[in-house]
Amino acid sequence: MVDNDLLVPYGWTEAVALEYTSMIEEGCIPARVIRMDRSECDVATPNGVLRARCPRADAEVSGLCTGDWVTVDAEPAVRQLLPRRSAIMRSSVSGRSHAQVLAANVDTVLICTAADGDVDLGRIERMLALAWESNAQPIVVLTKADAAVHIPIDEVQAVAPGAIALTVSANSGAGLDVLTAMLEGTVALIGPSGAGKSTLANALLGQEVFATNTVRAADKKGRHTTVHRELRPLPAGGTLIDTPGLRGVGLWDAAEGIEKTFSDIESFAALCRFADCAHHGEPGCAVQEAIDSGELTQRRFDSYQRLAKENAWMAARQDKRLEAERKRAWRDISKQQRQAYRVRGTKR
Repeated sequence: MVDNDLLVPYGWTEAVALEYTSMIEEGCIPARVIRMDRSECDVATPNGVLRARCPRADAEVSGLCTGDWVTVDAEPAVRQLLPRRSAIMRSSVSGRSHAQVLAANVDTVLICTAADGDVDLGRIERMLALAWESNAQPIVVLTKADAAVHIPIDEVQAVAPGAIALTVSANSGAGLDVLTAMLEGTVALIGPSGAGKSTLANALLGQEVFATNTVRAADKKGRHTTVHRELRPLPAGGTLIDTPGLRGVGLWDAAEGIEKTFSDIESFAALCRFADCAHHGEPGCAVQEAIDSGELTQRRFDSYQRLAKENAWMAARQDKRLEAERKRAWRDISKQQRQAYRVRGTKR
């Protein structure tokens, strides 16, 4: 284990040392990425926080993200990206077929939604799929509880099987003690702009570290206050990563995350008469029976199908073979349609 207390507050533990020490190249020291810029990054090291040069985009070590464990040399420059234990990933906002890492080596994901605004259950389900897929433990946090007239905590908990949903107020401090007791390891905050992530982060850190801003009164929408992902030590141990507001949350290879998010639907589906049941009117469909009986809402089932379809589409984009098969299928369909139109025209 590195014999320096300066790295410990940033997550360097005996377990981390055991995993990474043998991988560190000669002449390098371990470090954790605190904040990324284009060609440089702030890293925590046994010698304190340093400004290090990042590898070029076409280098073997690329795609660094806040929370990554790396090694740096004497320059200092990042030499190695050490294996990630977990990563929160979404599809690139550019629409290209590649992933964007939001935070790395995360243990707990706080999914933040403002309780005084539109509590969008579908958006929460989408972020839950993202969090579960990352191999971290999600917690749904309804912020700004002091300003809310009605908080649909029961509805939120119902769409988060396996996770905890709770309410907090960073202004009054209500619920912060419960939330703090649940935090483990590295904690990442995700959610849309205006969800109160930075205000909550400051409350958990016990000081005004991140800039905050008010939301528009007309539509309760916020502006991007946090523009960088930044990691800070928590007072009681562990670390915290604040992230910019997410306007779009595209899924990336999130099949397992979807299964965990919708474990109730998966349980119903296992009881269907047919293994390949599409849940659209087939006899013996346990999912449809659950909807008819009120055990499952139509909204939740529609959300499940929408996310599963999106994830399958993204998986097809990743796999050239599947993409080619999809194109061939569409060509066959188009050919059949043209033939049908010709036959129809002949009969007239």
